[in-house]
Amino acid sequence: MLIAFPWERVRKGSVLTMKLRGQISDQLKSRFSSGLSLPQICENFIKAAYDPRISGIYLHIDGLNCGWAKVEEIRRHIFNFKKSGKFVVAYLPACREKEYYLASACDDLYLPPSAYFSFYGFTVQAAFLAGVFENVGIQPDVQRIGKYKSAGDQLTRKSMSKENCEMLTAILDNIYGNWLDKVSSTKGKKIEDMKNFINEGVYKIERLKEEGLITNMHYDDEVISMLKEKVGVQKDKVLPMVDYSKYSRVRNWTLGLTGGRDLIAIIRASGSISRVKSPLSLSGSGIIGEQLIEKIRRARESKKYKAAIIRIDSPGGDALASDLMWREIRLLAESKPVIASMSDVAASGGYYMAMAADAIVAENLSLTGSIGVVTGKFSLGKLYEKIGFNKEIISRGKYAELLAADQRPLRPDEAELFAKSAQNAYEQFRDKAAFSRSMPVDKMEEVAQGRVWTGQDAASRGLVDAIGGFSRAVAIAKQKANIPQDRQVMLVELSRPSPTLPEILSGIGSSVVGAERTLKELLQDLAFSEGVQARMDGILFQGLEEASYDNPILTLIKDYLGSL
Repeated sequence: MLIAFPWERVRKGSVLTMKLRGQISDQLKSRFSSGLSLPQICENFIKAAYDPRISGIYLHIDGLNCGWAKVEEIRRHIFNFKKSGKFVVAYLPACREKEYYLASACDDLYLPPSAYFSFYGFTVQAAFLAGVFENVGIQPDVQRIGKYKSAGDQLTRKSMSKENCEMLTAILDNIYGNWLDKVSSTKGKKIEDMKNFINEGVYKIERLKEEGLITNMHYDDEVISMLKEKVGVQKDKVLPMVDYSKYSRVRNWTLGLTGGRDLIAIIRASGSISRVKSPLSLSGSGIIGEQLIEKIRRARESKKYKAAIIRIDSPGGDALASDLMWREIRLLAESKPVIASMSDVAASGGYYMAMAADAIVAENLSLTGSIGVVTGKFSLGKLYEKIGFNKEIISRGKYAELLAADQRPLRPDEAELFAKSAQNAYEQFRDKAAFSRSMPVDKMEEVAQGRVWTGQDAASRGLVDAIGGFSRAVAIAKQKANIPQDRQVMLVELSRPSPTLPEILSGIGSSVVGAERTLKELLQDLAFSEGVQARMDGILFQGLEEASYDNPILTLIKDYLGSL
């Protein structure tokens, strides 16, 4: 700590503050990126537990827009941090079931008297566009292989299918049951008491205090005053605090948290899957198959890595890209142990990647499976008539217009070929899943059919090997690589981002001091771009499909609907 850079220095007795709000990415963020990163949040908890300068943590939790698996991972780190003997206090200006679930792990939990608060229960929803399409003159031709593969339903149906209802009900029951179990256990309540509390329709925050579900009702300044008292700061003095962004820059080795000689490669795959980067894409977000394959090959060709962890947070996407990455992960697994660690979603193409690993680890509420195929095209003839658009095609070859002709429905022979092609894609996916999981094809068929499972249900059906977070994946990787569990390992991030030009420019201040500081941080990022060492203890259902839609057509539809 004596040789830390100025931006890594923290006053003794400081309180680490983190605002957990909105989206939480499973990817690492560059110094110049905004937003929250799950690995950096978790690393901050670990560093703070060992950092003698940190007295405790003050969490602002407000309007989370992430899945339950990420919330579970953070919650686990709160409990682990509390083992250090330091405090964790939560403040919730807006509190629903997800925010409360996370905050319930803290020592104290405060809401302002005017907080937005509702404990009314859990819902899942499914929207259907068939009626809209009828009105505007669009006829979707969709091939959906797997009776539970519901992604195409929103285009072709006006109501929920029996199978989709069954699947969503099971997922909802798992979320509800997990919430009741964990919250009642943490707060010393009976499950039945928590059920009754939700069903009572409580709307007064005072009832939370009466039931012992929160510590008290206080404003932020009042909580800070109590924190001053807790850390021994006089009332007229400023509470020393360090925020998430600054503390994320504190490197592990300055706290003595160095890794061991054994290296484990971490490859993060987050977002929808594409085979190549679109020339129109400026952000490069999502999983680009070509880029991820390069990282997988780096891990395979290097002898310094004893194992690899593929961290997946993806609803799927391009089927070909998923298969090409599956192949590379299989080759990697032939040279060293590979563990797949699932975040919020590892479904469809996300599961396709995971099933190539030696072992799969998921959280209880990770969404996975969805072994199925959806593909489709739109017939826009009636829409074209309404807007006065005409399109004529000259073709050679019996099926030349199968994908090109969007002004008419498919002919019977085209529809038959379309269906056979989708069925073939499904069988390849299903058979590869059976091979990868050492399961007979007929048994895999029982759990495939496009059905989405939660992690706990997937584990009971052989689609997942273990329940847990990133730390469980590390432990299994060490076991398979014959590394003793009590030996420290160095986790090397192969997916560490480089800052983009807009991010750099947005981070440059107008003052000379700000510019110098930004330049120093950029040089530091470049110096450590080859890998970062870390020690980690460790429902919106959209896009769970491999869809092949004509983007210009969708643009036309969007523009037309937007004009109505």
